[in-house]
Amino acid sequence: MPAVQENVTKEIVIERLKTVNGPDFTGNIVDLGMVSEIFIADAKVFFSITVPAARAQEMEPLRAAAERVVKAIPGVAGAVVALTAEKKGGGMEAPVPQRPATRAVPPAAPAAAPRPAPHAPASHSQGKRGVPGIEAIIAVASGKGGVGKSTTAVNIALGLAANGLRVGVLDADIYGPSMPRLLNIHGRPQTVDGKVLKPMENYGLKVMSMGFLVDEETPMIWRGPMVMSALTQMLREVEWGPLDVLVVDMPPGTGDAQLTMAQQVPLAGAVIVSTPQDLALIDARKGLNMFRKVDVPVLGIVENMSYFLAPDTGKRYDIFGHGGARREAERLGVSFLGEVPLEMGIRESSDAGTPVVVSKPDSAEAKIYRDIAANVWGRVKEERGAAEAAVPNIVFE
Repeated sequence: MPAVQENVTKEIVIERLKTVNGPDFTGNIVDLGMVSEIFIADAKVFFSITVPAARAQEMEPLRAAAERVVKAIPGVAGAVVALTAEKKGGGMEAPVPQRPATRAVPPAAPAAAPRPAPHAPASHSQGKRGVPGIEAIIAVASGKGGVGKSTTAVNIALGLAANGLRVGVLDADIYGPSMPRLLNIHGRPQTVDGKVLKPMENYGLKVMSMGFLVDEETPMIWRGPMVMSALTQMLREVEWGPLDVLVVDMPPGTGDAQLTMAQQVPLAGAVIVSTPQDLALIDARKGLNMFRKVDVPVLGIVENMSYFLAPDTGKRYDIFGHGGARREAERLGVSFLGEVPLEMGIRESSDAGTPVVVSKPDSAEAKIYRDIAANVWGRVKEERGAAEAAVPNIVFE
């Protein structure tokens, strides 16, 4: 068994990468200037390889070779290697266009075609590889930051669990992971056979987050392809086990990470979180339209910070306005899933790592989240039913 290298350094990684030939065997990828800044955290190595944009699709073997030699370094616990395409002038190339989705053609067979699995029946799942053991994946998203998306996501997940489902949470916000603090989880994930990560657990949820792999104050200064590689590993290289639903706390906004996640992951649907004011609703509308464009069902809209009840008098104040998200849902023809008040206890319990659904299960706020979770799961089942009804029943006589 090889000796363990206690301190993996950039210099060691660079020396190993010099053994990887560049395109057409013209030199090695380091001397050709193809390797980005190397980031090392907790014995995990992260970097990208810049390749000619026109040849990006044929460079996967080069990426795999670089990843393989880095993982072979004693002491390296894992590697995230991404391809990125860049113009000589330094501007990022447009992404390689994806082939348009083709309509499924029923195969000629002497027996009835099997019906698709209930967790992936809709057209929006065609061509997307599912995650073993997970029945449904739900994205919780917002068009902008600061609307309480992560707090809403974790309480919806806990509400689903309180309603009897097996639930996991994927913290897909690479730049600002919140789940370690929201769920009061510390430490590093263990591995299964040194290959697959075991999710962390608390409050009955299985959880994976970049916040478990790097220190809380470590900045993640990554390009889009590196973010997507990390997300893919956290989704597909984790032993999630049997889950009824995985709740994905999406990054805020509608950038490359969000779009690629929506295009590549078989999402059962998306929940949009907004506050009542017009500016937030404009951004929420962008997020909603993004999911529609990639054929992901929008399960509905949650209005967060909907109103404030004075703790001493019980008087209600609509600080950010009220009902904007409900009206927007009606206008756009999507479900309104519920409204969450601006409540000090929700903020305090979230900061303390004891979300209100578990710390105060009998409170009015916890009931609101459980009701929203029930509405979300009801919409997932509606989408399943509609998709199954749309599948033609082919009978051969």
